Amino acid sequence: MDYKKLVAERIKENVDLELDTIEKLIEIPPKAEMGDYAFPCFQLSKALRKAPNMISEELKGKINKEGFEKVENLGPYLNFFVDKTDFTKNTIEKVLAEGDSYGSSNIGTGKNICVEYSSPNIAKPFHVGHLFTTVIGKSLYQILSSQGYNCVRINHLGDWGTQFGKLISAYKRWGNEEALEKDPIKELLRIYVKFHDEAEKDSALEDEGRMYFKNLEEGKEEEVALWQRFKDLSLKEFKKVYDTLGVEFDSYAGESFYSDKMDEVVEEIDSKGLLVESNGAKVVMLDEYNMPPCIVKKADGATIYATRDLAAAMYRKKTYDFDKSIYVVGTDQSLHFKQVFTTIKLMGHEWADSCKHIPFGLVRFADKKLSTRKGDVIFLEDLLNESVEKTLQVINEKNPNLEDKEEVAKKVGIGAIVFTYLKNSREKDIVFDWNEMLSFDGETGPYVQYSYARGKSILRKAGEVSGEVDYSKLNSKEEFELAKSLDGFNKAVLNAIERLEPFVVTRYIIEVAKGFNKFYNACSIMNAEDEEIKKARLKLVEAVCQVLKNGLKLIGLETVEKM
Repeated sequence: MDYKKLVAERIKENVDLELDTIEKLIEIPPKAEMGDYAFPCFQLSKALRKAPNMISEELKGKINKEGFEKVENLGPYLNFFVDKTDFTKNTIEKVLAEGDSYGSSNIGTGKNICVEYSSPNIAKPFHVGHLFTTVIGKSLYQILSSQGYNCVRINHLGDWGTQFGKLISAYKRWGNEEALEKDPIKELLRIYVKFHDEAEKDSALEDEGRMYFKNLEEGKEEEVALWQRFKDLSLKEFKKVYDTLGVEFDSYAGESFYSDKMDEVVEEIDSKGLLVESNGAKVVMLDEYNMPPCIVKKADGATIYATRDLAAAMYRKKTYDFDKSIYVVGTDQSLHFKQVFTTIKLMGHEWADSCKHIPFGLVRFADKKLSTRKGDVIFLEDLLNESVEKTLQVINEKNPNLEDKEEVAKKVGIGAIVFTYLKNSREKDIVFDWNEMLSFDGETGPYVQYSYARGKSILRKAGEVSGEVDYSKLNSKEEFELAKSLDGFNKAVLNAIERLEPFVVTRYIIEVAKGFNKFYNACSIMNAEDEEIKKARLKLVEAVCQVLKNGLKLIGLETVEKM
């Protein structure tokens, strides 16, 4: 039962406000003893010409209290206390009836959303910074899909631009064929770093790099063949990481895909009278928006990534007819996307307002900043492997006889890293701390996964619960608060969608896990006072496990049955 809606309906019977308006005004009191829902009467004061506290007192006497334990007025608020037995029964039975689909809805049916994420640069390592966009994007895809949205997962590969001219130059000068076959990304990184080191001594190398990219844009055979080889080798390496993380895409259309679609966009910008010359470059002036100009073509006639993003946005709108197009890209690109979206709107396309940049922070290891040009990177594959190894060490210490412990270590180790990225607001920087990240206590992935495994262990020992269940037996504070948290799953998911913030779901499942462990420590389950209490508590445990499983799936973590 949707108690919030029921509260709104009861209030609607007595006041002249729209149901939607009432529902939006309803609050959750800060303390449990103040009730489960509260309606502030301030908005009625002007129309009724009475003080809010007088209105709340009058409403208390008129409200139909069926389905509620009691209704009280506290100053200007009308506070509703739900019938705890009915609430707990309805919540647990709903969770168990809906199973894996609990928390989902169909509010997004018929709406298309493009989700661009990951988007690594070809011929460069997939490092720890790339995981931020990858796990945020995957989680947003899972969350949106759970509410019926049709999501298109796009990996906008960085496979075009002057850097490829530089890489071709570097390969022709210093490339080692044997090393390229053995470990392509590390070899390509080596020569890329060497190019920048040498270019600091000889600026002519930069001109050579630009020349090779110009040849690539013009389709010269040698440059195209080298570029395609670098791309194929890179994608093969990236796929290993994606398979490890369970990440998939519907489109790998990268920057190069739009190389034959940019002229049409440039022509449209020009035809709208927006294109002007500035220091030899073709730009769209954005002074009135307090932004520097959006460069569409550089002075040498070459395109820039803004041109490709403009072409990509136009292509996606035409191909997918999206209701929203979101770009999971670092905070440092905020200005770039403002320029691109503003340019699209100036072109007369109102759908530009449906394009949203989803920024995220930096990843650090004790003040060490990552830089591909300097070769100062931490490979993601190495990080994931290290986390799995460290998790296996913990398992060997705590539960050396655990079955399939290598598989468990993989799920928990990778899950610990993913959870760390999604635990806080995406714009908050991440500083890695292995001890904190892999802890089985506190707000971590292993803590939530262990809570699930603990619940499943209880259920295995108990066996199947048969017969009617008396939910009135669940009358402790810990049991009711846990049921309330289970009821809040869909609300958390919808809140995450509204804010485009996966951490809302992550925080929610942390709170469910905490509530479960409080209940576990306060209420005996297997040795309950009588069989009826035991049965009711086991059903509550089963519902907790289902919600933790569903919540973990939305943020890209797998569950483990034993730990």
